[in-house]
Amino acid sequence: MKSQTIIFFALVMLCACYSPRKSGITQQPILADYQVGEKWVWKYKGVSSEGEIRSEGEDTREIVSIDGVLGMTIGNDTIPVFDIVKPEESTTPRYHWPLEVGKQWKYESNWTSQDGTTGKQSLEAEILSYREERVEAGNFMAYTIKYTGRTTNSRGYNANDEEVWLYAPAIKNFIKLTQTQDNFKYIEELIDYSKPK
Repeated sequence: MKSQTIIFFALVMLCACYSPRKSGITQQPILADYQVGEKWVWKYKGVSSEGEIRSEGEDTREIVSIDGVLGMTIGNDTIPVFDIVKPEESTTPRYHWPLEVGKQWKYESNWTSQDGTTGKQSLEAEILSYREERVEAGNFMAYTIKYTGRTTNSRGYNANDEEVWLYAPAIKNFIKLTQTQDNFKYIEELIDYSKPK
């Protein structure tokens, strides 16, 4: 009976330690994870609390090769993939690699818009879960990352900000973003993902 108890305890410990995802930790993608022709398409919509649509459309990103260098098209720009996968040196990053449920950090971002307005986001981040999520493009295992704090700008804008990002490691990108800033709600959802066979 004593040996059966020990064997049972050992099996329980092995099951508790086993995870098909390397202990539930996801490392930052590397250059070799991307391939020419890989493509993501999101639809987005921003609506005020009064129902006014302030933005609506589609956003497409695709991996291309320019003179043998991989790049990701973003709007009219092409960003080298090695810049995208370069470890972020910020102490307040958007994603704090490696990703793991329960992880917490501070995210801060300073920006300047095309009209010269400057702004800042200061948010507390936490990874709430890792589970299968459904979006228009299909089902993906994804981390739910919640950000809460404030967004301000040089024109006097000062709003509470809550963002929920669903990040899917298998496609190296987010599959859904829901952002609420006081009287404005913005949703971006992946509607298609493809890569060469």
